[in-house]
Amino acid sequence: MTAALRTVIVDDEPLARRELRRLLADVPGAQVVGEAGNIEEARAAIEQLAPDLVFLDIQMPGGSGFDVLAQLDRAPRVVFTTAYDQYAVQAFDVNALDYLLKPIEPARLAQALRKLQAGELRPPAHDDVPLDQLFIRDGHRCWFVPLRDVSLFTSEGNYVRLLWGTERPLLGRSLAALEPKLDPRRYFRANRAQIVNLEFIEQVELGEGGRLHLQLRDGPEIEVSRRQARLFRARST
Repeated sequence: MTAALRTVIVDDEPLARRELRRLLADVPGAQVVGEAGNIEEARAAIEQLAPDLVFLDIQMPGGSGFDVLAQLDRAPRVVFTTAYDQYAVQAFDVNALDYLLKPIEPARLAQALRKLQAGELRPPAHDDVPLDQLFIRDGHRCWFVPLRDVSLFTSEGNYVRLLWGTERPLLGRSLAALEPKLDPRRYFRANRAQIVNLEFIEQVELGEGGRLHLQLRDGPEIEVSRRQARLFRARST
């Protein structure tokens, strides 16, 4: 690997963490920068260290690896690790980087890391860097959602409904809390309740009273408020 791969290991079993650390020691460039043995420690370590990759145990006392991810503002790259085969399908449903069954075999670990290389290692995310993906847990379903593929964010009280292809997951935070983390070059606040992805706008029409109507590709028509319409015209010139 050309750059150091900063990893955090999350597992409630000290022996499992020790074994994975030993395996990673044989991977050129891999650097274990932190460990955690429970959900609270995991959240703190990931937020503080901003690792390139997290090896995340699924089943832990007091919750699961999915609970850890749901508590984070920024979703890291994840390889799930577990001794329980029945979680495999659920792990892949959340389109994680990979899934490793314990005891972890060196060949499978190497394969998982090659996937990371193939996807191009991204730098650690900081608070001033726009979000590029979110982890969403909506009922029994979970997703890593690439925000570039979300065409519309709609406020539903203290939650946000995402229009993401054929999916409509519900994010457990408000639109006001989400907006500052989005890339303003890509996303635009159309009105009090909706933010649109500019790349999904198919047509713009003039409405009554200076309002604009944005027709989204494979999506609904969005009405832009008068105030926001002025801002939309200004950025389009």
